[in-house]
Amino acid sequence: MQKTDNFKKHTHRNPIQRFLLWNFFRHLVNLVSLKKVDSILDVGCGEGFTLNRLRERGIGNKLEGLEYSRDAIELGKKVYPDIKITQGNIYELPYKDNSFDLVLCTEVLEHLEEPEKALKELVRVSKKYLVVSVPNEPFFMFAQLVRGKNWSRLGNDIEHINHWTMFNFPKFVKENAGSHIKILAKRFPFAWTMLVLEK
Repeated sequence: MQKTDNFKKHTHRNPIQRFLLWNFFRHLVNLVSLKKVDSILDVGCGEGFTLNRLRERGIGNKLEGLEYSRDAIELGKKVYPDIKITQGNIYELPYKDNSFDLVLCTEVLEHLEEPEKALKELVRVSKKYLVVSVPNEPFFMFAQLVRGKNWSRLGNDIEHINHWTMFNFPKFVKENAGSHIKILAKRFPFAWTMLVLEK
């Protein structure tokens, strides 16, 4: 079975990459652990790495992932066989309104042609909280170059079609999530922008 780029990212031995991911998850877990949540949905969950970290910390009782890539789901079944991952589309989430206390969507929106539509779906299925993160440009491209990746594109990932800074991503969220959504917290683990939203 072919390993996905996400799987390679999470299992890479490069010490810089491992530190950056460790720091990202440190911020994410700290933010999520402050909220009382029982049910969690990770949209674009890949193989389940984020859900597993939350489970290890005892965060949430019902943890579920949704992923578009069938290869990622098959890998996830092998790596984390007890984590439920469903195949689906972020633009049409197969859940009722207000289905989960917390909805996560990390490192997904930058890949999408219609991130506004996706954000509205994430808000719809969230009952209380939503955590979204994207690469913080241009720092993310710089980090890619430091790690020796994407030199010919000056650090820009070929799959990233949206590029946000730490300033315009919160603005994008405010303009598209809905007037009833409030940004509770902002974190900037190098090289990402991470927001906690409350419904």
